[in-house]
Amino acid sequence: MSTTITTPAADETCAYCESRIFDHDPVCVRDCSDECGSPTYFCNYACLLAFVEENELTTGDACEWSPE
Repeated sequence: MSTTITTPAADETCAYCESRIFDHDPVCVRDCSDECGSPTYFCNYACLLAFVEENELTTGDACEWSPE
């Protein structure tokens, strides 16, 4: 499987706050558990974190740790 990487358009907006991503420190996320679909762009890590928390994307996805 291969993924093509392209530079987003200059006016691409953040998936969370809708700011232009290149006005900030952009982050690109791609869900590769779903056939590496289209990338989602965030203007910075804070917006990515807020998006993950609001959509409960970590629920049930974290490894379980035991001191034993």
